[in-house]
Formats: sequence, structure tokens, C-alpha cells
Amino acid sequence: MLNVDNIVVSVRNGPDIVRGVSFRIEPGEILGLVGESGSGKSMTSLALMGLLPPALHLSAGSITQDGADVTHLAPHERVRRKCGKMAMVFQEPMTSLNPVLRIAEQIEEAVRVHDPDTDASPRARELLDMVRIPDTAHQMRSFPHELSGGMRQRVMIAIALACRPQVLIADEPTTALDVTVQLQVLGLIRDLCNRLDMGVLFITHDLGVVAQLADRVAVMYAGSLVENADVEPLFRAPLHPYTGALMACLPNPESDDAVMATISGSAPRPGAIPPGCPFSPRCSRAQQPCLSGPVPCARGVAGQTAMCHFPLNESVLA
Repeated sequence: MLNVDNIVVSVRNGPDIVRGVSFRIEPGEILGLVGESGSGKSMTSLALMGLLPPALHLSAGSITQDGADVTHLAPHERVRRKCGKMAMVFQEPMTSLNPVLRIAEQIEEAVRVHDPDTDASPRARELLDMVRIPDTAHQMRSFPHELSGGMRQRVMIAIALACRPQVLIADEPTTALDVTVQLQVLGLIRDLCNRLDMGVLFITHDLGVVAQLADRVAVMYAGSLVENADVEPLFRAPLHPYTGALMACLPNPESDDAVMATISGSAPRPGAIPPGCPFSPRCSRAQQPCLSGPVPCARGVAGQTAMCHFPLNESVLA
């Protein structure tokens, strides 16, 4: 459904922000994109949508969706050519919804743009029913500030579904929600993925959410993918030291240690990424080969891969 091949996002006349990222998403599959803040997750999603800010550009690589090359197509060009049906749900719905327009107006606008031959009002009600919003007729007359955070996020999902997307990008859509509502939204995304046979790129820094929702996981660090695996092998035996360090930072209710584990140091800034493995300054396993030259791809079971000289599982094939 979506093939991202070695894309590079760069500051114009400046450093690379995203460096050689590649992955695939199949119909009905959820890929979790994980990493610390500043690792390049959101920039990757904006590049896929053709929504990069003017200071950035896609300098290399290709993006193919359902056989169509959409690498350099702006959103309005994709709509005109009826290709690259991709939608995005952003992190904070209150900043994405127009505060002075009723919910119905905002959903119907999306329907008219993407599905002009369809009666907008019934389709808007159908979309709200699809995302499990109760009392649809009343909620359509509401303004965004009259809805809870979870309801606003459901409205954003409904707007995203207006274009009948083949791929849905969800950029940390549950960060501002409480735990109960978060579980409801995650269940909704999984249900829509299965029902509509839609691919989902779910961006988060929460490994617990990934374990619940995703089919596969791509771990991102300093603008590059450092590990790619199915959920079960990754959580059972991560290959890359960075993935292992992230998992070690998860709260453990059975531990007697009063101090939570942390990863020493901080991620490098774009333009100041060290040669060799970018994680080497923070890695306890780093040795001389890690400090310069290309980093090999280590392969584990079930297609698990990691860019590392000294993976955590020594039995893998390099």
C-alpha cells in the first residue's frame, strides 16, 4: 500500500533532518514509529503527506502509494489526480479544528473536497457514526470547545476518513488524553484499520501503546531507522542497544529500585551527528568500529533487522 524508499529531508542549504528512511506498510497493517522527541518521526510523516514547511524539502528518495509515485506531489495535486489517498491525525485536535466553525461544517468541507459527488451532510453523519460519536445530530451542531478531548480527536479521525484514505498517519494522537479515553481511541484505530483494510502509520514515544496496537515497529534515532521488527520479536529480544535502552526505561511495578533507568546524554542535533553509529556516544556497548565508517545491518528472526555492529543478540547474522 505504501512504500517509502530511502527518503532524506533536509534544511535548505543546511543539514539533513531525516536520513535514508525506508519502510513499507501493507493493507490492514499498523506500523508503529517509535523514538525520542526530535528523532525525526513527525518530519517523516510531514514528508509523506507533502506538508513540509518551506524551510525543509525532500532532497532524496521516493514515496510510492498503491503504485503511484507521490514523492513531490503537493496535497492539492494528489486530490486533483486522485492518487496518494493519505490522511493524517495530528497530536492536538484543538489546534487542528477551526474554533469558529461547527463540527458539521468542518467534516462536510472535507467531504466536498475529496468526494464531490456525495451528499456532504449524510456522509458527515456516517463518518461520525463510524468513529463512535454518540448523539450525532447534536454533536454536529457543536463547536470544538464544547467537546471533550477524546471527542475532538474522534472528529479529527472522521475528517481524515472523508477522503477514504488507503493510509492513515496518526501522529501521537493520544498524548493529551487520559488513560481511559486513550484506550478507546486506540481501539477505534484498530477497528477502522481492520474494517477498512487501511494501512496505519502510528507515531508515538510510548512503547506500551506500541505493544497494544502495532503489528510491526520501526525504531528511529537521530533521523534514521535503527531497528525494524514485528512486535513480538522486538519486545521479546530487541537487537539494537537503543531499543533495549528504551525498554529498560519503562516503569516496572515489580522492581524494588526507587530510581528509574535513563539513557545517559542526549540525542545529537541535526548537523552534529557523529560519524559511524549515531548512538555510539550514549551506548555502553560501543567499540572502535562503531565510531567511524558504515554500520552493518544485523538480521534476527522473523525479518528483524538492526543497524548495529554489536547487537544485543549475538547469534544474529550480520
